[in-house]
Amino acid sequence: MDDRMTTPWGELALTRFPEDPRDLLRAWDASDEYLLRHLVAEDVALSGTVVVVGDRWGALATALAPHRPVQITDSFLSQEATRANLERADVEPGTVQLLTTQDPPPGRVDVLLVRVPKSLALLEDQLLRLAPAVHEGTLVVGTGMVKEIHTSTLQLFERILGPTRTSLAEKKARLIFCTPEPSLERPANPWPYGYTLPDGIGAVSGRAVVNHAGVFCADRLDIGTRFFLQHLPKSRGSQRIVDLGCGNGVVGTAVALANPEAEVLFVDESFQAVASAEETYQANGVPGHAEFRVGDGLAGVPAGSVDLVLNNPPFHSHQATTDATAWRMFTGARRALRPGGELWVVGNRHLGYHVKLRKLFGNSELVAGGPKFVVLKAVKESGV
Repeated sequence: MDDRMTTPWGELALTRFPEDPRDLLRAWDASDEYLLRHLVAEDVALSGTVVVVGDRWGALATALAPHRPVQITDSFLSQEATRANLERADVEPGTVQLLTTQDPPPGRVDVLLVRVPKSLALLEDQLLRLAPAVHEGTLVVGTGMVKEIHTSTLQLFERILGPTRTSLAEKKARLIFCTPEPSLERPANPWPYGYTLPDGIGAVSGRAVVNHAGVFCADRLDIGTRFFLQHLPKSRGSQRIVDLGCGNGVVGTAVALANPEAEVLFVDESFQAVASAEETYQANGVPGHAEFRVGDGLAGVPAGSVDLVLNNPPFHSHQATTDATAWRMFTGARRALRPGGELWVVGNRHLGYHVKLRKLFGNSELVAGGPKFVVLKAVKESGV
């Protein structure tokens, strides 16, 4: 696979994170290239504070490093990829400021470049958070693939920042041009969003959930998680339990409520998700002990230190459908579990996770099944 992106200033060697030579997905796409070409063709002055939002794997931040941009991302993996790509390009540490979506944004933005995210809610939250720093002279340009930019996307820019139009499509990519109107009366930011869980789902029935923008199914309980909550294992005593890919943390919170002696680790690669999980946990006054960690799955968790892993793995990476994330989660769980420890997984029936679990653990048991979802259990055997 070609790992070199051609920019107006030369070629850059770019990879995703974690780096895998077997990965056929590139660390950039045509929308990144289109935006960089536009900046040069229009002789845009990239002066003042340049902010890059939603940079998938650091392609934009690396290409624009001479202008000392600020990158804002929700993804730990994207941030790590950016660090690696900057180092590969011999960019001095500190040249690019790396912020998360949970960090306060810059107080003034002179150039705002937005890689349109999959989540419209995340875009809304980010534009509302950045709007006070945007002024009349701010250059605002968005970019994305044609299939990612909808009427609702343009309406958000228009409603929050000012008049908006789009470019012609090139290589199935499109640009968004927005003229800021600082006097625009903007709506209040609806994020984070809270709601009460329905009855009939065990320990969290009637409990509060807090969701930051961009978290999966942020305005309601998704049906996969609901199915999982109805079939969670009974936890007893001082077990160490991981809610892997925790999202808003409702699964880990349910386990902690059912077993206050448990020590629960909530982990996700999304900064928004971990913030949601921590606020959900705190909103319910759970008496147990919990840890909240943004990271690459179970990397950094000592081998053989965990009794139970609960997992609802994603099968998308941005717009790409892939089982790579699930496979890494299962592999990480196998390493982290003690002998006799268990991995419980919920997933769409058609994804065939039982095959992967048998390959990794040597066993897989169907705990519960419905028309669309299954709950599977794999046990780490002694000596494995």
